[in-house]
Amino acid sequence: MSVVERVLPTEEAADLIGLVREIADGELAPRVDEFEARAQFPRELFRLLGRAGLLGLPFDTEYGGGGQPYEVYLQVLEELATRWLAVAEGVSVHSLACYPTAAFGTETQRKRHLPDMLGGELLGAYCLSEPHSGSDAAALKTKAEPDADGYTINGTKAWITHAGKADFYNVFCRTPEGISCLLLDAGTPGLLPQAPEKTMGLRSSTVAQIVLDGAHVPADRLLGEPGGGFRIAMSALDGGRLGIAACAVGLAQAALDYAVTYAKDREQFGRPIMEFQGVGFMLADMATQIAAARALYLAAARLRDAGRPHSAEAAKAKLFCTDTAMRVTTDAVQVLGGAGYVADHPVERYMREAKVLQIFEGTNQIQRLVIARSL
Repeated sequence: MSVVERVLPTEEAADLIGLVREIADGELAPRVDEFEARAQFPRELFRLLGRAGLLGLPFDTEYGGGGQPYEVYLQVLEELATRWLAVAEGVSVHSLACYPTAAFGTETQRKRHLPDMLGGELLGAYCLSEPHSGSDAAALKTKAEPDADGYTINGTKAWITHAGKADFYNVFCRTPEGISCLLLDAGTPGLLPQAPEKTMGLRSSTVAQIVLDGAHVPADRLLGEPGGGFRIAMSALDGGRLGIAACAVGLAQAALDYAVTYAKDREQFGRPIMEFQGVGFMLADMATQIAAARALYLAAARLRDAGRPHSAEAAKAKLFCTDTAMRVTTDAVQVLGGAGYVADHPVERYMREAKVLQIFEGTNQIQRLVIARSL
């Protein structure tokens, strides 16, 4: 595995990246093949990451977070993704699930919930999509009817990462005022995770529907204003899209590293195949695309850290980085030839994993809509 040279804003950030690499090499890399083959969710590894302070990095230290800028947090995700994409994606989803409370919760809600969310033992889920409303998030039908002391929720959420494994769920639902966001504990009666989906890739990341059958939630679990949920969802997705962009770059880097090593060792016609321009130029293009993708997500992160508008830049980063991951992983399989098509080498898994990155947190067609409208 090559070591990416990083320019980090502080010595603390450099030490953090060193810690992440140590954990990724020592704890993630040795386990990924086994857990992916068994489609087993690595819950204990998330606890390990939490105890190392890696589940609350971009949030305020006042509430137990790491106080790191997005520029640093995203590079942590990239490092994790080079060893195990499903774990990096899980950290990104957890951050997405903490965001509504951190950004829109009252001070009382933040003090009550965030320390546990960011402390490392809990894992979150983000329930926006539904079976009939994926890209058209505003068309969601799950309803939360006001009752004597809160809301009763009925409906179905779909494609929920960490379904059945999470400790808390952000549920976007329709209230009389419009779309609202409610925070539910995993043990809420009537919150019913369904059987996991059988996915093409990211098999160690549990994804399933959540059925809400008369699930009751107290009124103090409403995040933001009644009817303000769509604004919460869209602003949360800016950060989520940058997280997926960083994960995509990490996956692409892993594919390039493996392809380069193979091309140096594999000989045909009396010399390593990397010496043939047909292979060497392909690897050169892969490396260039990855460098451009990394620069794009970091530029968007710096805008976010500066408090400047970045929705279009996040969409550009998500679009370009995930398309790059798909292209690079496909080319990595080609570099290995027949060996790339069998499970003895990880590049076939990288290629399967890359596909979903073009789909979730808004399909890349939706990213193009966001970018076009910004023009």
